[in-house]
Amino acid sequence: MAVRGSWALTLTVSVVSLLVVQADIMGYASVGQLFVYELQRETFQHEFEPFHKLYGKVHNDPMVFKCNRQLFPDLPRWLRFTQRHPYDNGFLYGTPLQEDLGKNIIEIFVTNKRSYETFKERLVINVGPVVKLMPYQAEFFIELREIEKVLPSEVQEEIKQDIQLIWDTERLDYVNITSALDRGGRVPLPLAGHFEGVYVKLGSDQPYSKCLRRLQTTAHQRECEAGGKISGDCSKCIIPANCITWCKSTLIDLSRPVPPPPAPTVGSGILAWGGEFNPPDSPPERDFIPDYIITVIIPFALALILCLILAYVMCCRREGVQKRDTMTPEIQLYHHHTIHGNTSELRTMADGRSGVPQPLSTLPMFNARTGETAPPQYPSDSVHIPLIMAQQEPNVDTLPRK
Repeated sequence: MAVRGSWALTLTVSVVSLLVVQADIMGYASVGQLFVYELQRETFQHEFEPFHKLYGKVHNDPMVFKCNRQLFPDLPRWLRFTQRHPYDNGFLYGTPLQEDLGKNIIEIFVTNKRSYETFKERLVINVGPVVKLMPYQAEFFIELREIEKVLPSEVQEEIKQDIQLIWDTERLDYVNITSALDRGGRVPLPLAGHFEGVYVKLGSDQPYSKCLRRLQTTAHQRECEAGGKISGDCSKCIIPANCITWCKSTLIDLSRPVPPPPAPTVGSGILAWGGEFNPPDSPPERDFIPDYIITVIIPFALALILCLILAYVMCCRREGVQKRDTMTPEIQLYHHHTIHGNTSELRTMADGRSGVPQPLSTLPMFNARTGETAPPQYPSDSVHIPLIMAQQEPNVDTLPRK
């Protein structure tokens, strides 16, 4: 019985731990309203073994989040994910539409960039019908913000408070938040003071204030096109980074339903008689001789002229042997012919060495100190050295002793 009880306890603990690990994160989104879920690194920090667990400290590991729809490689079309740096939190945000009703299961993969351990989590987002009707909507551009800095709930509340002062109502809700890069904006320079910009859209069931209605006047549009000071700018911001750009603010009035386009007229389905088909006439004849002369004859003639000039310079402008000998001094020509004659004489001696005495330069050399006889040492130029040594007087010390 004790063994059965221990096995039952072990099985119960395993099942409970498995259920705790596999528990899904539940979320709810309404059609037409902004949904934001923050993936906090501190929440997943305990899932990995801390680096200083023995010392009672938790290491601040960098983490990378990867999100996709279950059984799909990407997220749903209405949902987006952003994470600027592994040391920053990630955000899932978007605004579902009417066709996105239902359950969306999002798989979240967390990777510890220090130990490269991975952890998997599931987020279940239930998209419900419209809760609040917001026929009056307005979109504002915040130039000194980035998408990751606007998605936290504290910053959203600060921006909403500034717009409540302009709208003269507190019944405001977020409809959408979009980065300026998704609207075709330019990527900012990686320097301090450069931001990508963010578009925030809010809606309400209360009509626009008198201040906001100035955005629809033609005078306001002319002032924005001129680029000068805007006289009707009534925007207020407690924090300078949350100040909106007044010229890029637009009103979206949905209180007046847009009439549907007229239905297409259904015809009989039979094409009207258009007469017999008359094929177009053949194009007029074209003379290609001028084109041939410009593209072939003229380049060929230029190449031929250049070849003739080059041949004249190479063949007809040479000095010649006689002219060179005339300009050379007699003593230099004499030395030149002497070198040739000496070279021929040495070659003749080398060919018939049996009938000619051996030159002194080829005799073995005797070392007076060691008493040994060694063969002569020639440098690399073996043609001119025998001639020079033959002209020198023989050295008695180098002759072999009897």
